[in-house]
Amino acid sequence: MGQRSVRHAARHARAPRNGRLRRAWRIAAGASTVAVVAVVAIVAIAVANIGGGKPSVKLVDPVTHKVVTQQEALLALHGAFNVLLVGSDTRTGQGGQFSDQADQAASSGLGNNDVTMMLHINASHTAATVVSFPRDTELPIPPCPALSGAGKTAAISEAMLNVSFPEGGMPCTVLTIEQLLGISNIDYAASITFDGVVAMSDAVGGVPVCLATPIDDPYTGIKLPAGTSVLSGAQALAFLRSRHGVEDGSDLARISSQQNFLSSLMRTITSHGVLSDPLTLLKLGNAAISNMTLSDTMRNPRTIAEMALALKGIPMSQITFVQYPVVTDPTNVNRVVPDAAEGAVLANAIRNDLPVTLTAGTGRGAQLAAPHPAATATAPSSAPSAAVTASGTPTATSTPTPSSVALGQNATGQTAAEQTCTKGVTG
Repeated sequence: MGQRSVRHAARHARAPRNGRLRRAWRIAAGASTVAVVAVVAIVAIAVANIGGGKPSVKLVDPVTHKVVTQQEALLALHGAFNVLLVGSDTRTGQGGQFSDQADQAASSGLGNNDVTMMLHINASHTAATVVSFPRDTELPIPPCPALSGAGKTAAISEAMLNVSFPEGGMPCTVLTIEQLLGISNIDYAASITFDGVVAMSDAVGGVPVCLATPIDDPYTGIKLPAGTSVLSGAQALAFLRSRHGVEDGSDLARISSQQNFLSSLMRTITSHGVLSDPLTLLKLGNAAISNMTLSDTMRNPRTIAEMALALKGIPMSQITFVQYPVVTDPTNVNRVVPDAAEGAVLANAIRNDLPVTLTAGTGRGAQLAAPHPAATATAPSSAPSAAVTASGTPTATSTPTPSSVALGQNATGQTAAEQTCTKGVTG
């Protein structure tokens, strides 16, 4: 089929102060997706208890361009594997604040994939890399299975990443990321909606987040002081949606803020007795799965249980969150394009199943929390380290291992073991 070119307006710089309601909902999709990585290990419990065939578990066609059977999916989990996670900004079926006419008109149906993340577990199940792909990235969209079930969509020579989901559903987003990374083995995927993060943050009793400076975002309604706040429910949703309240008001800044929340959620789950409390586990698993659409390859409870086992033994210091490296689009400062050189380094690490080491520190919307002096003095040599800028602000780095790949300066992020603090707007 022919190729077409589509360019969609979006911001990775500060957004202007008009049309704020419409743009506020455009940034909401990330609120649910960022919680998914932390609860993959316990969704199996919910599946086993409520049944994989329940209506709340929405099944979809196989995610990849190939047909992957459930048996093949199970076998793949014994080695390295990839899981794609999509946050849709759809208002369909969300009810409440998303049910008015303006919101339904803004994003009905599948919605856009405003957040796209990929979890890579290495073959030895000793390290994980979680890659966040900026929604503003301009890149080719390959031909995808048509949503009607007949034929394929036309390839798009250049479009925003976030149009791949409405173009062809999860299979299209998977094919787009596979093409970008030069891989063909994203065999598992899930999408999640707005209310998922509300239910999951409530299930764990709230998630503590650190703020380096106050946040005041009238677009999402979040207003928090500097310091640590425990967020749950609608407040957690508003924090994760917030773009205008973080650093320079960009989607890139929001990614690092989401990494702050997600790493804290993972630490909360593992350190507050959640994994040893069956009732809390069931609540958390039900909250996740009731708001998720799974690929056909994930509908078997045993598959998710195997994912849980793969994740179980990975230390927090070996779970690395990284933003896919991008640079400003030379034709439009409000968009980004892949950083070819640094993107190739990250893609090669994933293809060769190697852990990654961050050298650039946190993203623009966060900074590493200052370590406690006593903790610094007694930290083991294998612990994540912190570099300090000229201004005295610590930035996240990770300690390299003999086989790890050092990422470039545009590949920012943190490990799950590191506590970061979100930065409010800078003027």
